[in-house]
Amino acid sequence: MAAPHNKHRYSDIHALRGGKPELGDLALNAFHLVFRFPPESITSADPGLKKQVKQVWFAFHVISQCVLRPTPPSSGIPSSIRIRFRDFTYVSFNFPDDKQARDAFDFIRARTCRLGSIDKLLAFTFSPPPASPEHKIDGWGIYDAKAEFRRQGISEKAADLGWRITAINKDYAFSPTYPAVLAVPSKISDNTLKYAANFRSRARIPTLSYLHPVNNCTITRSSQPFVGLRMKRSIQDERLVGACFSAASDFIDAPLPANADQSPSSSHVDLSADSAEIAENDLTMSETERMEDELIAGNAFYDDKTGKRLIYGAQQHNLIVDARPAINSYAMQAIGMGSENMDYYRFAKKVFLNIDNIHVMRESLEKVVSAIKDADVSPFPPSRDLLVKSKWLKHITGILDGSAIIARQVGIQHSHVLIHCSDGWDRTSQLSALAQLMLDPYYRTLEGFIVLVEKDWLSFGHMFQLRSGHLSHESWFTSDTDALAGLAVKPGDNDGRGDAIENALASAKRFWSKNLANDKDASIEGDDTSAVDEAKQEAVPVAEGQATRLKDVSPVFHQFLDAAYQLLRQHPTRFEFNERFLRRLLYHVYSCQYGTFLLNNERQRHEAKLQERTRSVWSYFLSRRQEFTNEQYDPTVDDHTKGRERLVFPRLNEVRWWHQVFNRTDDEMNGDLNASAATAERVAAYAQQTSSGLSEPSISTGENNGNQMEPTSRGSMSPARSPQPPALTSSQSVLTGVESAHEALTPEARSPPTLNRGSSTGEMPGALAALQDKISGMGIANVFGGRSSPSTGRNRAGGSSRRSEDQPSNGHQDEGGGAQEMKSMD
Repeated sequence: MAAPHNKHRYSDIHALRGGKPELGDLALNAFHLVFRFPPESITSADPGLKKQVKQVWFAFHVISQCVLRPTPPSSGIPSSIRIRFRDFTYVSFNFPDDKQARDAFDFIRARTCRLGSIDKLLAFTFSPPPASPEHKIDGWGIYDAKAEFRRQGISEKAADLGWRITAINKDYAFSPTYPAVLAVPSKISDNTLKYAANFRSRARIPTLSYLHPVNNCTITRSSQPFVGLRMKRSIQDERLVGACFSAASDFIDAPLPANADQSPSSSHVDLSADSAEIAENDLTMSETERMEDELIAGNAFYDDKTGKRLIYGAQQHNLIVDARPAINSYAMQAIGMGSENMDYYRFAKKVFLNIDNIHVMRESLEKVVSAIKDADVSPFPPSRDLLVKSKWLKHITGILDGSAIIARQVGIQHSHVLIHCSDGWDRTSQLSALAQLMLDPYYRTLEGFIVLVEKDWLSFGHMFQLRSGHLSHESWFTSDTDALAGLAVKPGDNDGRGDAIENALASAKRFWSKNLANDKDASIEGDDTSAVDEAKQEAVPVAEGQATRLKDVSPVFHQFLDAAYQLLRQHPTRFEFNERFLRRLLYHVYSCQYGTFLLNNERQRHEAKLQERTRSVWSYFLSRRQEFTNEQYDPTVDDHTKGRERLVFPRLNEVRWWHQVFNRTDDEMNGDLNASAATAERVAAYAQQTSSGLSEPSISTGENNGNQMEPTSRGSMSPARSPQPPALTSSQSVLTGVESAHEALTPEARSPPTLNRGSSTGEMPGALAALQDKISGMGIANVFGGRSSPSTGRNRAGGSSRRSEDQPSNGHQDEGGGAQEMKSMD
């Protein structure tokens, strides 16, 4: 596709990415920045080069920061525009003329943060070619709430599973941020729901999100209750929550099927492995996981007092999960909200997951950006110190851990879970969706994942408009006056960030003080930019509720996709979609090319008639199914075969940077983590080998005062006993926020592998010194310091034409096919 022909075209511009320059022509249209290289000045002289011309397309609304660095002509330094995109692409454009740089900067700003309404976004003009496969697919019809509940077994014609579909919110008057179709307990009337709504923030009552097909246990979600300092209560809310937890009581009391004791297992447990493999797995398995495996394997255990057979999960441990840190919920009590008083919800236990709020997550990502912000002018790897200080992986690990707790409660302990945070549309969506991704193989298919995003994110009111900042913000566009002194941009420079606050305040003042309500709105269709120039110098009023508020922007959905990537990376055969699907989905959250992620909830999208006026992003993905299909995917579900189980759980010690989304290599982002993990495996393997060797004589002696002993997984001795199903500790309550939920739901963690004392003498074995000598001779220092030099083979706008499947170029020339992919845009 040829670059747009209009006056916003600049010849012989140097694009810089990864420290490597490329000469080309830059063109700006109504929605994109298009860089074409080699430039026409070169290809016109050599017709043979025309076949080598490439184009890279950058969507304006993916921009997260744009810095103009003007320079005086006498300095000899070209003026430049440095752009950071939301998909972590970094590019600098050097202009030979300062006036051109200013003109381009003003135009880009006018087409991003000065539109005034979402109606002027690309989504309202974009249409794929009529003959294309994408045009033939109706992405809006993929998700139907009633059809999804029918899949789960809930419908008027199906057997009553304790749930019904209510029309109480059909006109969105009951709860404006909730979907029109809600599933609630059959025994609860709509009148009770109305009273219960008064006790929940924004009337977001506990309602069903997922009904497990194996055991009929549920995941419900809501917002925080209005408890306040006086610890208020609502009888109707208590009845509603109790009904959610008892809706399947008839199913639980019914005779168990023949395979009831073969509960779904974790996908990283090998029940048929030999003893050596089991010992190796035990190094990272918790007591809960070990007990799960033994019970799932079919071993029968009996209660010592009653003699009855123990059915794992038969005794329910229903949970109310508050995703927030406990101190945050206490602070909310001061303004009349808070968390449930468990004195009135005695049918459940409550845990706090200590997941931080949107502001902490935003700051965390900003620190990650600081670590990689010089990717345009520098070929060097990111700052690993800043990556660690960002605590991004810690947050991803915490979200995965909380989701796994919920999945285990439902899928293994056969219990019900109610999830909420504050308003129930950020952390609640993360936990609910990830838990279902672990529980149900359907959501790990391409269509199933689409349904999951539609259900738990879009219909339940995650505020994509506010969290993504689709209309951008004036403070994202700054002018670096330091460059007027003739300074060049160098890696690590301030690049205008020191002036960002002052510029933001000045821009905000101009933004709100000027009233241009009577001005004629720019009418933009396709690539026509004639009307844009009139509005380049002035801000325009933003439609009510659509303005970007910096304090509301947060990478909540990004974190969900990152956590899904971790599961995909650890269980590559259990997902139908590949990593590129997740990466492109993140890109299109910001691209504004499709209407799927516009506005904040189902009601707003319905009133804006987005289904009639825009295209769905799911048409894009389904029409390119082959590109986003995982070649390793195995759809077979068999709970008796390793790697084919129904359930998958994360291995938290294997969480890594999603290096592809940051446009970096694995070694650049995870080199230290991989080296440390390799060292830990070597040390653990040696310790296990030594420990096993030391404990063998103890097993054969049969001493220990005549007590019957059994070898543990690490070779130590312990009294034989029947393992008990893991459960919540009795002390867990609303006041124990300092405890983590993982500690509350897991028996006392086993200590790391150590040498055991002799069972008969109680003395430390003499091999300790030998073990220390062995470890010291393993060359651990070489593992930490002997990394190969990091690769700098990141994709660049002007780099080599060689591209890998895992490293995109801002999604516009993705894997060499992006140029054709973007043709349908303009």
